Amino acid sequence: MEGQQQIRETLFEILGEQGCGITCEDDVSIFHDEQGWKLMLCGFMEPWNLGMTVDEARAALREYGSMHFGLS
Repeated sequence: MEGQQQIRETLFEILGEQGCGITCEDDVSIFHDEQGWKLMLCGFMEPWNLGMTVDEARAALREYGSMHFGLS
């Protein structure tokens, strides 16, 4: 799925080499359901809602990363 790959690439851009998404790469789940794109990272109990579109999801990840909200 192209959108999923774009979101994954954005996540790894934000996290860099030391981020959980790299060390737990196999545990990163990005999926789309009726509520939009969601991200499930290792160590979190529920997936994060990222938005309805790929662009919204990528923007949400950048915003979370700028706040260091669970991504650093």
